[in-house]
Amino acid sequence: MVAYEVGKQGRETCRKLFENVFERVKLPFPDNKIEIFSDGNDDYTNTIPEYYAVTCVDYGQLIKIREGGKIVDKIKVIVYGTPKYEEIETTDIENMNSICRERIGRLVRKTKCFSKKKTRLIDAIELYQFYWNFMDILHNNQTPAMIESLSNHIWSWDNFFNFNYAV
Repeated sequence: MVAYEVGKQGRETCRKLFENVFERVKLPFPDNKIEIFSDGNDDYTNTIPEYYAVTCVDYGQLIKIREGGKIVDKIKVIVYGTPKYEEIETTDIENMNSICRERIGRLVRKTKCFSKKKTRLIDAIELYQFYWNFMDILHNNQTPAMIESLSNHIWSWDNFFNFNYAV
């Protein structure tokens, strides 16, 4: 999980999300582009060029057509760059959203577990984000942070609670 933003779906929330992505992801170049796939929300189309040169981005949208609450068709659109048409999918983020809903009670739909304050929801998500990136083993006995060279070991809760951050 690279970044997230809590808020209503709109341009301002999208901007905050891409501020976080921009701070956390290496700057792409025309010969090493960043791939971004999203739903049909035009806020992404307008916001991405504010943070990245369009020549450095392969961006595609997967627009789902619904009838009676069921998906009847999917339309793939290349917005800019040259993403591979067959790779335009949102299953990775949908899977991550599903995992978060399973593991963070505050994100479950129709639940009695909720945050009265937005800051508490954000704290819960950030704690889970740390767990996912530094403690949860994905494959080859490595966490996402180890794969991205952000850590050289699997963190434990003891490491987390007793870590001294020196500035």
